Amino acid sequence: MSMTESVTVMSPLMNVVIALAIIFLGRIGVKWTVELFAKMMLRSGMDEILINFLSAIAKALLLLLIFVAALNQLGFDTTSLIALIGAAGLAVGLALQNSLQNFAAGVMMIIFRPFKLGDFIEAGGVVGVIEQISIFSTIMRTGDNREIIVPNGQIYAGAITNYSARETRRIDMVFGIGYEDDMLAAKKVIESILAAHDLVLEKPSPKVAVGELADSSVNFNVRPWVKSEDYWAVRSELIEQIKLAFDSNNITIPYPHVTINKE
Repeated sequence: MSMTESVTVMSPLMNVVIALAIIFLGRIGVKWTVELFAKMMLRSGMDEILINFLSAIAKALLLLLIFVAALNQLGFDTTSLIALIGAAGLAVGLALQNSLQNFAAGVMMIIFRPFKLGDFIEAGGVVGVIEQISIFSTIMRTGDNREIIVPNGQIYAGAITNYSARETRRIDMVFGIGYEDDMLAAKKVIESILAAHDLVLEKPSPKVAVGELADSSVNFNVRPWVKSEDYWAVRSELIEQIKLAFDSNNITIPYPHVTINKE
């Protein structure tokens, strides 16, 4: 076998080896590049959600370039391949409209940022803490520590309630007393409990006012302000303390009675 024939036989094999090396080394390079890209964005002060989102897109694009470079090394016409990928992408896009909708919704959420990592929100029929936004879905953690993956389109298509967006929240509670009870005394009891609670804010000041003369009770609207992170704890404590204080002061809380007449 002549030298020319040996080179001709080895050339396809070398192309395969080089193509495999491009893929292997390319994946390592992509990993390092994406990590460096993420670190640079983190140092610039960008939000972690945006960093994760852009890193995922950058990784997908770079891996696609590595794949095309490997095919080019094997002798494939990458120009035609790119056109084929584009046509296939269009066909897949038409078939996966929901996935594209989720992707577009993810982009919009990144741009307008209705919430950030760690926010407690209600969206897409789910209430929980935001843990991650990926290209197509958002991962939320519920209060009982369940992980729920919600499509981005489902979140962005409806109303989003962000309970963590503001530093303070108002607790709205209603307490009813009997018509025979001392209304002013009951109001003073509620006000004293609100004033004594360490986590109830002085400004805005808590409000206690008669809200309704109901069928069997006089209802007070009780509205103290607290820090957002203290909302649930303070609400539970106030309900318990006001109920115990009513009991100690012989203030009744009416409840429905059922009378059964036997004929």
